[in-house]
Amino acid sequence: MAHYGYRTGIFLGLAIAGIGALMFYPAAAESEEADSMTFGAALRHRHMRLGVLAIFLYVGAEVAIGSFLINYISLPHIGNMTVATAAVYVSLYWGGAMLGRFAGAALLTKANPRTVLGGCAVAASLLLLAGMFSHGYVAVLAVVAIGLFNSVMFPNIFTLGIGGMGVLTGKASSLQIMAIVGGAIVPLLQGVLADRIGVQLSFVLPLLCYAFVAYYGYRGSRLDGVESAAGAARPQFIPH
Repeated sequence: MAHYGYRTGIFLGLAIAGIGALMFYPAAAESEEADSMTFGAALRHRHMRLGVLAIFLYVGAEVAIGSFLINYISLPHIGNMTVATAAVYVSLYWGGAMLGRFAGAALLTKANPRTVLGGCAVAASLLLLAGMFSHGYVAVLAVVAIGLFNSVMFPNIFTLGIGGMGVLTGKASSLQIMAIVGGAIVPLLQGVLADRIGVQLSFVLPLLCYAFVAYYGYRGSRLDGVESAAGAARPQFIPH
């Protein structure tokens, strides 16, 4: 199967995620106080381990969807469009992600970050389900709209993951930045699935990724598994 725009989508998605990661890193790195601290020490914290996995899966899902949109929209029972026309919708997907980042800035100053993260991941999951089991423009618009909900996931996961890490904040930040490699791995795995069960059903993989992100938002990001969601600190929103 020819995956149009597949490599381009991976490179574009990784570039966007990488820029966002670098925007977070300087502030986190400045707080590192002990060079003797190891990455293993940071990973002893459950919410940190799960945060690394959440970044890996979120970036992977976002890039995978963008990478397969042209193939998906070009399907006869979905959009039945030419590659050139389908590419316009890919631009809308990434454009929606950028637009949502600015709109999310206002939301994150008032809402609980765990609620926002979990809610956006659930919304993305529902839209993916619509894209997997519907057809025509309903399916097209459902998947393209996921970009809007992707917009606030990175800053929330990142901030929740380094919460309460103290002198290990620098190590925790580095681990989360390294986790954006998911944007190169998850699309490859979806490609394997697409060759076996078709492009439309292969979106089950990013669906599972978003399901984990939702879990992380509502439960997994709590410090030591017991912190009340009401006590979560609100992240400073930084577009990426």
